[in-house]
Amino acid sequence: MVETLSIAVIGAPGVGKTSIIRQFIYNDFSEVYTPTKSRYVYRPSVILNGSMYDLKILDVPPISSFPASTSQEWMDLRCRGVRNANAYVLVYDICCVESFEYVKMIRQQIVEHRVGSSQEVPILVVGSKRDLQRQRFTPRRAVSALVKKTWKCGYVECSARFNWHVTLLFKELLGIAVARGLRQNHTSIRLQGALQRNRCCVM
Repeated sequence: MVETLSIAVIGAPGVGKTSIIRQFIYNDFSEVYTPTKSRYVYRPSVILNGSMYDLKILDVPPISSFPASTSQEWMDLRCRGVRNANAYVLVYDICCVESFEYVKMIRQQIVEHRVGSSQEVPILVVGSKRDLQRQRFTPRRAVSALVKKTWKCGYVECSARFNWHVTLLFKELLGIAVARGLRQNHTSIRLQGALQRNRCCVM
């Protein structure tokens, strides 16, 4: 049997969240920017410390706000499954301060409107486009301190273009989720089904 973990990946337009997901699952990166217009679900399986997990990764299009209620979530097709996700990856572009402000807003709304205990849900803030770090709007240390000490969230920087720390961010997120005991709440599925649905990555 395999544990299932639903992960919602959220970010402002152009931050590279889809590139991060596709690099993680398919080892693929496209130089052509294609805006995410609708919600897309990826279902990879991973092995971490000898245990297998079936991931349901929601690539969420840019949303104006985190759904405050179940009715609001279901009225907007882009938000389906976002409120009850087991974990969140909030992606911003390290060269764009506006994208960080967007992440700041979404994180606060998750804390306020999240289904169940917002203190228990893992949130990982990801600084993308690390290969462009000479153009970053603020030093890494400042952002890391804010995210880890004040927001109490995990923090990772990565580069989808060069596949740098992409696997690490999902490993970090899964580690946090398991440490908080969330896997006990996941739906169990058969191992064979998980392997047949998509790729399997050893982390």
